[in-house]
Amino acid sequence: MMIQDTITGISHIGIPAKDLDDTIAFYQGLGFKLLGIFQNGANRCAFVQLHDLMIETWEGGQPPLRAGAINHVSLNTTDVDQAFAAAKAQHLPLLDETIQSIPSFWDHGIRFFNILGPNHETIEVCQKL
Repeated sequence: MMIQDTITGISHIGIPAKDLDDTIAFYQGLGFKLLGIFQNGANRCAFVQLHDLMIETWEGGQPPLRAGAINHVSLNTTDVDQAFAAAKAQHLPLLDETIQSIPSFWDHGIRFFNILGPNHETIEVCQKL
């Protein structure tokens, strides 16, 4: 099995926020709907969506405040364990030794891992639980 056999599409684009509330308001001004604000440790993380484009934005880190501010592109998977095994079998450059989880996101949490792209972009492979 190849990793592309486990991917169903784009999950979201990750952009760190200088000010989370201002960032949410900006995207809402563009017509994005706020889907939720979630705790991730001491910081908040928000998801906004317009049609089929979802953006994850969070506080707690300093964004570069220049072009290239996108932190990661996330791909949906229906089976993160199978995707991780396929990525390892394909010798993709994994940034994580294990699958990570954030139980406070969505109704039942997420599980994900990251791959380093050829231009040092982070590709997150994510399963909503």
